[in-house]
Amino acid sequence: MSAERVDRIRAALQAALDPVLLEIEDDSHRHAGHAGAKDGRGHFNVHIVSAAFEGKLPLARHRAVYAALGTMMDTDIHALSIRAETPVTKP
Repeated sequence: MSAERVDRIRAALQAALDPVLLEIEDDSHRHAGHAGAKDGRGHFNVHIVSAAFEGKLPLARHRAVYAALGTMMDTDIHALSIRAETPVTKP
């Protein structure tokens, strides 16, 4: 189930934000027994680098990630740590 969730998260973020880098870590095992984990939803860390974040403040970047994940935020994800960056461009 966990690998399937990571695959679904990856597909949603790739489709919506076309990242140049996308790393997803399932951290659910560290939260076993946690009240929020009792319903089966997971804890994930996401590092995403996308040009879609250009000119956006951190809050807007996070909102874009949440929007891309849609209902997964209600059905599959209990906690999500996001590191959202823009690509580094060299002159």
